[in-house]
Amino acid sequence: MKPLQLPVPNPIPSVWTAQPHALDNHGSKATLPTECDIVIIGSGFSGVATAYHILKCYNNEPSIVLLEARELCSGATGRNGGHIKPDTYYSTTKYETLYGAQQASALQKFESSQVLAVKQLVETEALDCDFHLTRAVDVYLDRDHARKTYEAYLKLRQSGSYDLRDVAYTGKEDAERISGVKGAQCCFSFTAAHLWPKRLVLGLLERLLRRPNFQAHAHTPAYRVSKTQDEAGFWTISTSRGDLKARKIIYATNGYTASLLPQYRRKIVPVRGVCSHIKTSKGANSPHLPNTYSLRFGGANYDYLIPRADGSIVVGGARQTFLHDRDLWFDSVRDDERMSRASDNYFQGYMQRHFRGWEDSEASTDRVWTGVMGYTSDFMPHIGPVPDIPGQYVIAGFSGRGMAYILLASRALARMVVEGIDYEQTGLPTMFKSTRERLSASESELEKEFKGVWGSDQTTMQEDKRVPPLLQARL
Repeated sequence: MKPLQLPVPNPIPSVWTAQPHALDNHGSKATLPTECDIVIIGSGFSGVATAYHILKCYNNEPSIVLLEARELCSGATGRNGGHIKPDTYYSTTKYETLYGAQQASALQKFESSQVLAVKQLVETEALDCDFHLTRAVDVYLDRDHARKTYEAYLKLRQSGSYDLRDVAYTGKEDAERISGVKGAQCCFSFTAAHLWPKRLVLGLLERLLRRPNFQAHAHTPAYRVSKTQDEAGFWTISTSRGDLKARKIIYATNGYTASLLPQYRRKIVPVRGVCSHIKTSKGANSPHLPNTYSLRFGGANYDYLIPRADGSIVVGGARQTFLHDRDLWFDSVRDDERMSRASDNYFQGYMQRHFRGWEDSEASTDRVWTGVMGYTSDFMPHIGPVPDIPGQYVIAGFSGRGMAYILLASRALARMVVEGIDYEQTGLPTMFKSTRERLSASESELEKEFKGVWGSDQTTMQEDKRVPPLLQARL
C-alpha cells in the first residue's frame, strides 16, 4: 500500500452527492478546537452513528469533534447504492467453513437485525431519507450456479442452525414471472430496505450539531496521530488546519484506515466499485420495480439494483468489466476518475436487456461513478479497541456491506468507548474484534481469492466464470 492514501479531492459526484446539502462544508471555516474528549475521524455512517450513540445514550456527554477530509459524507456512504441488504443465506456456507457454524449463525442473525434497526432509527429521529422497507430478490441467471446455491440452501435448512424463516425460494418454473428478470433460473427473497444514504447521515448529523459538546469540521483531513500520549493522557492529531488533542480517537475511516494506522496495511484495503443511475423519459408511465434486486451471473459476478421512488434505478456492479485489471480497483482511492469505458458502457440498455416490460421504457444511463470501500483480508470488519494502543478505537473494513453492519456495530462501539466494557460484553460477532492475531496474520485470504482473476482476459472471465472460490460461498 502507498505510504499515504487520503481521500482525493473532487470525486465524481454520485446521485446522492450531486445535489448540494447545507451541511456539505460545515465547520470548514470555523475555528478548530485545540482539545476535546473524543475525536472521530470520518463522517460516513459509521462515524456519525457512533457519535449519535455516544451522545444519545449517556447523560454525561463527552466533547466530540468529528473530522472529515472532504465534504461531509462524501466517502463510501455517500457513494453506495443505498441498499440495506442482510446476507441471510448466500455467504453462510463460506462463513461456516471459515469460522464454524456457531459464528456463522451469529453473523446471520446480526445482519438480519439491521434492517428493522435502521427503520426504527429513521422513525425515532424523523429522518427524511426516502426510507422504504421492501424485499430483496436474488435472481440467479446461471443454471449451475442456481442449482448449487439451492443445494447449499437446503443443507442450511436441514442443519437447523440458521434462522431462514424470512427467506423464500422460487424455482425455475416461476422465477422469471415472479422476479420479472429474463432468463431467471431461480430466485430467493427476504426483507431488506433502501434509502438515500447521505440524507440519513446528514439528518443524524444535523441533530447532533444542536448539542453544545459536538462539532463537525469538513475539509479537515487528519494527517497523522502522535505515537504516544502526553503526560495528561492526550493524543495529538495533526490536521490540515492545525493540531487537536483528544483523550480518545475513533477511526471511522474504512478504506483509508491504513493511512493513519499503518498496522492495518493489507488488512483493510481500499477497493473501488462502480455504481450508476438509470432514468427513463416515461415519467409516471415508466415500469415499476417493487423490490430491490441482485442479478447473479455466477460466483463473484453480480449486480444490485435499487428502485427510486421517482422511477429511476440505481445499479451497481459491472465487475465483469474490470475485475481482471487489478490496478483499476484494488488498493486504489481514485474515486475522482471513472473505472473504464467498458464499465460506463455496461449500464447502457441495462433495464431493457434484463427486465420484462422494460423493452420500450427508454431507460438510459444518467450518471456513472466509483466509490472507495474498505475490504478486509479475512472478510470481517475491524471493530473495537486498536490492539495495544489505549484510548484508540476502530470501526472500519466493511467489505462493501457497511449498511448491513454499521448501525448496531456503532452502538456496541459506543459502549466500549464510554462505558469501558470489554468487546465480549457487547454481543457483537467475535470475528469483528480487531485483534493482534488478525493484524499479524501473514496471509491475506482476500488477495488469495482474487489472485486467480487478476490479469485474466475479460472475455474469458465472462465465459468461463473464473471467480475466486471463497467468493462463490463454497457452494
